[in-house]
Amino acid sequence: MTSSEHKYPRRRLQVCQNLKTDRLILRRPVADDWPAFHDFMMSDRSTAFGGHRNLGNAWRTFASELGHWEIFGYGMWAVTLDDEDTALGLVGPWTPPDWPETEIGWMILSDKAEGTGIATEAAKAAVAHAFDVLGWETVVSYIAPDNARSIRLAEKLGAVLDTAAKGPKAYTLVYRHPKGQAHV
Repeated sequence: MTSSEHKYPRRRLQVCQNLKTDRLILRRPVADDWPAFHDFMMSDRSTAFGGHRNLGNAWRTFASELGHWEIFGYGMWAVTLDDEDTALGLVGPWTPPDWPETEIGWMILSDKAEGTGIATEAAKAAVAHAFDVLGWETVVSYIAPDNARSIRLAEKLGAVLDTAAKGPKAYTLVYRHPKGQAHV
């Protein structure tokens, strides 16, 4: 078995595609979520995520979100309010082949949703799912050093900066989520 076959087996994991929290539904993203993703990636708010401001790059990034589900059977969920279907953010497992470790990532697409606790609620559910359902032994979140909101969220979830760990880019901060800790 090659190293890529070991890390990414051909058989996709069969996992719950939707999660529910007190206020939120975390569902598999769909093509109809493109407008919300597009608007976010074309805004100044996306600078911590590469700030594409490039339609082609934004489209390819969104397509990779959809494709991640097809390849692995899981991925970042579109976060919606319980009584609506508009994607407010993307939160969840992210494991592209060049990522050093298994990540739970997050981005809040809607500026109106920032500061409402949606990211905390969704990320808490995603971290628990990664440990309890996906069976991950470790969970990290890769964060740009200037993304203060994401750093605060990681720390709120109980994650600690792991200066010995390597991120996908040399400057990326790696926050490690403790297994079995009661989050938030």
